[in-house]
Parts: sequence; C-alpha cells; structure tokens
Amino acid sequence: MAKDRAAGLNTYVVLTPDSDLDLVRASGMHAIPTFAAAQASGYALGDEVDMWGGAGDAQWTGKFPGEGPICSPEESKCGYTVQKQLRASAPPGIMTYANYGKGVTFWLSDEQSRAFINGTQDLVSADNYWFTDPNICAKTEGGAITGYTRDLTDSECRLAANYGWTVERIRKLTEGNAPVWAFVEVGHPFEDSPQATTISGPEIRAAVWSSLIHGARGIIYFNHSFGGDCVTQHVLRDCPGEARPTVTSVNRQIQNLAPVLNAPFLDGATTATGPVDLATKLHNGKVYVFAGANKGTGGTVSFTVNCGGSTAVVIDENRTIPIVDGTFTDAFADGNAVHLYSIEGGGSCGY
Repeated sequence: MAKDRAAGLNTYVVLTPDSDLDLVRASGMHAIPTFAAAQASGYALGDEVDMWGGAGDAQWTGKFPGEGPICSPEESKCGYTVQKQLRASAPPGIMTYANYGKGVTFWLSDEQSRAFINGTQDLVSADNYWFTDPNICAKTEGGAITGYTRDLTDSECRLAANYGWTVERIRKLTEGNAPVWAFVEVGHPFEDSPQATTISGPEIRAAVWSSLIHGARGIIYFNHSFGGDCVTQHVLRDCPGEARPTVTSVNRQIQNLAPVLNAPFLDGATTATGPVDLATKLHNGKVYVFAGANKGTGGTVSFTVNCGGSTAVVIDENRTIPIVDGTFTDAFADGNAVHLYSIEGGGSCGY
C-alpha cells in the first residue's frame, strides 16, 4: 500500500473479493470493486462486456467468460442485459463505473455503442493499448482512424496521440453525460509475439498527457504483464526499469497541476501550426497550454495565444520562451514529446 501511494496512485479499480478495504480506506486511498462494500468509493460493472456479451438484450445466464455459455440462447447477444443487471445490483446512490473495449471503440456502430455508454454507468473508460497490442494496427481495429480503409502503418499506429483519439471517441459517445477516464498500460499486456512489445517510459508519459489533453478526467494504469521480461500482476511494484519512476513523476506532475486540469477548457483560445494536439486552461487568471506531438517525427510548432502574454514558462523544464505578437515557437523532438506551458502576463481571454 505504501509503495503504491509513493508512486502517486490513489485508487484501486476492480479488486479481488478478499481485498482488505478497511486497509485501503485507512491508507487514504479509494476502491472501486465489483462487489458492495461500505468502504468503497464506487461499484464496477462488467469489464469489456461489449466484447464478451455483445450488443444485445438477450437473457444473461449470470456467467462470465470462462464459466460457460454467457447468453441464452447461447449464440445471442446479451451485453446490455449484463450491464443493466449489474447496475441493479449496485448499492443505492453509489457511483457506478464500467470499462469497454474494442467493440465500443472499433467494431460496433455508434448507436450500439451509445446503448452501452449512455445511462448505464456514471463513469466510463475504454482500453486501447496502442503501443503494445499486436493486433491494433489492423484495418478492422485501429484502421477506424482512417475510416477502416487500410491497416495503419507503425508510425500512424504506435503513437501517443491515439490514446487521445480513444478518449475523444468515448467522450463523443457519452454526449457530455459522463466523465471519461483513460487506460494506459505500464508493462507488456499481451503474451509474447513479434508484434507484442513492452511500453517505454517516454511512451507512458506521452500517452497519459495525450489522454488528459483530450479531456480524460482520470488515468487508470493497466498494471499487468503477460509477457516480456517481468511477468506479473503488479508491474509498478515488481518490475525494474522505467515504468515505476515514470508513473511516479507523471503522477506528481498531474497532482501539482490538478487545479488547472480541473478548470474549464478554453476551446479555441490557442491555435497551433505544426504537429501537436493541445488544450488551453484558465486558472486563477493565468492561462496554461498543454501540448503533445501527434506525429511520430515531431516537429517545430508555433503557438498563437489569444489571451495575451509575454512569456511561456515551460513547466518542469527550467526554460522560458518569449511571446512576440501573441506567438511563441517550440520544438517537439518526436511522437512522445510533451510540453506544458504557463503563460505569464496574459489571462485577458474574455471568457
């Protein structure tokens, strides 16, 4: 518990039934289990039901994957029923949460996906592991980005900006009715194959910030490795390498910027010429611009801030950039580059 807190974690999502929730609460952390508990901060519905239950209202047998037939008749689809019944079993008034997979993000129609997303749970996420999934670059999966016309190239697919695409996909489906959290893997979440890889530290950081730039209200770290050099259910506790120090650093940065991240977006307040996605925030009269590369090669980017300002302070990089006639320029080294700016002397946005 202490080791997890030291990494900046504050919530456990989907715990084993024998987990000690008194310990979780006493340690100042939160829990969102799949069972009712007085100490819980939420209640998790079925995970990836869109994939194993399917988009349909058939009868649910009460069984989960690996336990036998799920729907009745067996060949029918009953995912909507699963989530409705699980929600009905949640304690009254508790926050409900569900995560979805490639059905909602890639395979189902918007109408089918909205039937899972809207009115079913209070908080929603979807897990697409763009850096490590051996199949996600296929036309029928990540090809959704290009209209399912072709497979994605590695440079198009293995890209931090695609984590932001997943968040945008789910936010569009929620129609503003539920906050969206993002999933980022921290290890090797697939069994070994030539296409399955282990995510790097810079990739973790870039994926997290792409998600936040695109409106994620929380980050869930997928903490399991089924292949690679450190097979474990607890990557951040057990594995050497970049994952734990990276997550610790990123979480500290997020916590320091939490008041800014929780402030409203100022859409259109900043424009950019160059390969980045960006978000602008206004907090206590100060403008912040968060930007992450959206091309694998990165590039030079010019930002125009419509809120005034004389200097862009690059947060946690010990450098500043002058703003001339409302514009400043910065370099993004590659597809994992992220720069966070505090605009000094501005704030007159008219918002």
